[in-house]
Amino acid sequence: MADRTGLKLVGFIFASVTLAVMLATCMVVKGYADGAYSLESAPISDR
Repeated sequence: MADRTGLKLVGFIFASVTLAVMLATCMVVKGYADGAYSLESAPISDR
């Protein structure tokens, strides 16, 4: 069975990755809400 220090390290790594993904997701959603990004593509004549 794994020791507690190893499990704490793995848990800390997973928590850090989860927090980073949540932060990035919040920034992208906020960008869409503010209108910085657009889901519509430009017309072919504008390319």
